[in-house]
Amino acid sequence: MGWMDPISVLFLCALAFLWKWSYFRKSSTQKLPPGPRPLPLIGNLHLMDLKRPYGNLLKFSKQYGPIFSIQMGFQKMVVLTGYKTVKEALVNQADAFADRPITPLFEDFDHGCGVILSNGENWKVMRRFAISTLRDYGMGKKTIEDKIIEECHFLIQKFESFEGKPFETTTIMNSATANIIVTILLGKRYEYEDPTFMRLLNLYDENARLLGSPSVMLYNIFPVLGFLSGARKAIRKNRDEFFAFIQTTFIEHLKELDVNDQRNLIDTFLIQQQEEKNKNQSYQFFHNENLKLLAENLFAAGMETTSATLRWGLLLMTKYPEIQKKVQEEITKVIGSAQPWIEHRAKLPYTDAVIHEVQRFANIVPISIPHATTVDVTLGGYFIPKGTQIIPSLYSVLYDESEWEKPFQFYPEHFLDSEGKFVKRDAFLPFSAGRRTCAGENLAKMELFLFFVSLLQRFTFQPAPGTSEEDLDLTPAAGFTTPPIPFSFCALLRS
Repeated sequence: MGWMDPISVLFLCALAFLWKWSYFRKSSTQKLPPGPRPLPLIGNLHLMDLKRPYGNLLKFSKQYGPIFSIQMGFQKMVVLTGYKTVKEALVNQADAFADRPITPLFEDFDHGCGVILSNGENWKVMRRFAISTLRDYGMGKKTIEDKIIEECHFLIQKFESFEGKPFETTTIMNSATANIIVTILLGKRYEYEDPTFMRLLNLYDENARLLGSPSVMLYNIFPVLGFLSGARKAIRKNRDEFFAFIQTTFIEHLKELDVNDQRNLIDTFLIQQQEEKNKNQSYQFFHNENLKLLAENLFAAGMETTSATLRWGLLLMTKYPEIQKKVQEEITKVIGSAQPWIEHRAKLPYTDAVIHEVQRFANIVPISIPHATTVDVTLGGYFIPKGTQIIPSLYSVLYDESEWEKPFQFYPEHFLDSEGKFVKRDAFLPFSAGRRTCAGENLAKMELFLFFVSLLQRFTFQPAPGTSEEDLDLTPAAGFTTPPIPFSFCALLRS
């Protein structure tokens, strides 16, 4: 029978392909999204740049329109491009596009827990808990503003320690931004050189890179080939190590738990857990797996994207010294050497425009975490069946040529009117939109403003000796997020 094994595998693959195809084509009267013709077994895989797939999707949209389908292996996906299409789906038909698809890698690890990738009642309960607890511990309030400003002082001291010599900022920025979410999670901050803290940051830096790797993408398309995916094994090892840290941490918290003195998010979760147990509820949302995944979700989301955006900001200020100078002049005029606060934002329109343009241009999450349709739905005249994986291209929104005057240039005037006043732009969606918009958006905005203004108030950033502004590379690194390629610069104290 051994000689039949490959034939059996191919036969089963063909059956699976036919089933998927017939499901997607279940109504011959419905108009389905167009797209490139798939090949047997691999679908459109041969057309994709697996390191930077967002570029491929933008090209396809010019050929097939703002709503089109692609096939990765047996998995049919519908891609949404451009501001109007993404808004129509995620905002105007929010409930129909609110689910997450079941992805092999995350199904292996998350089992439907946490907040980012869960669905149904678990997602609703965990998201409600995350947002309310982030608010309780200061998101958008003076209490967290004080913590961010305290962290700004530590960050400035670190920059000063290089005494104008060139240095690279990835670990430093990760440390500063991670400390803000760690303060909410654990009620403490870490020194930048703390070995435990360094290890946690390195785990996440590596996983962010691996999650966007071709190896992981291929595993999600062909999970049967999991034994070939070294990246999958590395991600699991890193997450297990982080979970062990969280497990140890909340055991310590349980020893000192006081309902009347809740110190941080983990305390609040554990108290909710005890309340569920006291009610003898048959199914508990506040179980340890949800706590580990929630802490991991918040830590990853709270560190990586904000740190990467700030690094892009410093790279762009170094590359465009005339913009850096205008920011510094405005800060000097409005604040002088006083402590920057969030209330200054309204008085710093050019600086605010630059920060927004950094977010738009940096395009940190070019392809939003996939959505899935909760019902059969019609979008833009096309029929999309229930359970279809949806790829909203945030890159196509932030670079939409019908919405932005110079989408492929760094141009702060995108956010300024003719009188130099700050203007909001509808197509500014770096945090996505709809039901799955980033839960920590307000915290991230506060961090970006206070860190950026504090650094530009204190330092002038210049290329490392032997490097010119023209030499600085604006090509994003490959991965699920798109930070700048590591670079060195000099932070010179302003007189």
